[in-house]
Amino acid sequence: MTIPELPEWLRALARRSAGITGADLSRFVPPETGGRASAVLILFGAGPSGPEVLLIEKASDLRSHAGEPGFPGGSVAEQDSDPVETALREAAEETGLDPAGVEVIAVLPDLWLSHSGYVVTPVLAWWRDPSPVWAADPEEIASVHLVPISELVDPRSRVRVRHPSGYTGPGFQVRGLLVWGFTGGLLDRLLDLAGWSVPWGDGPEVDLIEALR
Repeated sequence: MTIPELPEWLRALARRSAGITGADLSRFVPPETGGRASAVLILFGAGPSGPEVLLIEKASDLRSHAGEPGFPGGSVAEQDSDPVETALREAAEETGLDPAGVEVIAVLPDLWLSHSGYVVTPVLAWWRDPSPVWAADPEEIASVHLVPISELVDPRSRVRVRHPSGYTGPGFQVRGLLVWGFTGGLLDRLLDLAGWSVPWGDGPEVDLIEALR
């Protein structure tokens, strides 16, 4: 895949995405067989407050991942030729974005969502020509957010989220959202790889069940 000409702020992440392994991104890597194939779009663009990333909030009445913030994306459909097509199609359906304005940087290694059985392929991309976005599929999407990187790396936004299983992972409190789990962990790693992270002292601990109430 040919990497497009990128803004300076995104070049380090693009370089470091080459040769990266699933274990570099998450402690959850897929089993050798099984799982439902899916893809997500990790889309970085330039906004009025500097670099930003596109996040969605799932509808609260879904059977899976209800109310969770995340990257746009979903299951591979029969007509999809590859994870890039899945990620762009799902993002367009969920947020209304125009895929023509998106430049794919890299297809990252598959990761594993054990509680839902999804094998997730993250597609890293640059929003070369931004288009309007909104909750285009209200049955699945409650809200759409363009979150500045400056807010994500702000130590006041950083938390450790304690899951009922006992696992504690990185999270973010931004724009009225608690970003945790798969998305929180992946964002945490990508911010490090891009060289954007700043020391945050592990932040306060948030109990997930209490926070979701």
